[in-house]
Amino acid sequence: MALDVLSNDILIHELQLGEQLNESVHNQRRSDFSLMLAMLTDDVRAHSQFKLPLSQVAEKNTSTEQLRKEFQLPDEAPLALNDVAELASFNQAELIEKQQLEHLRLTNTLNPKALAFRDNVKHIDQQVLTNTSLYCQQKYNEQTLEKKAPRADFNVNAWLSAVQTTIVKAPLMEAYA
Repeated sequence: MALDVLSNDILIHELQLGEQLNESVHNQRRSDFSLMLAMLTDDVRAHSQFKLPLSQVAEKNTSTEQLRKEFQLPDEAPLALNDVAELASFNQAELIEKQQLEHLRLTNTLNPKALAFRDNVKHIDQQVLTNTSLYCQQKYNEQTLEKKAPRADFNVNAWLSAVQTTIVKAPLMEAYA
């Protein structure tokens, strides 16, 4: 009970003072204003603006498909070709030759074409590969053609014992000063 009385007497935020702060400012009573501010707690986290009720707003989980449907956007252009049959859709030279750029733009909007032929990070173009050193080309061919052989196990204890026996059996060199 003493704790409740004590907590009611402590000034935590401005709302407990009512309009006294406002009246002291308008009546130019600086001493009352500074006294009331000094009586407030010095922990800013306890002030009323930090004690606002938390609003429970559900997070919106929007996916790309939902946004495309809402804004009536066409299908997303794929990054790479899925089938070899789609390769024919890349042949747009005929439309460009006939200067039918509007038709080309319309067909690309309705059925978006893939942005690249491959979606392989490890692929290196042949033109780039021919500009590298022969050693680099050989390493690349070894990696692509055959699986890397697993590394042989290394017996550290046997190696250390062999080194130790060679050191013990080695003739000592005398240092002449």
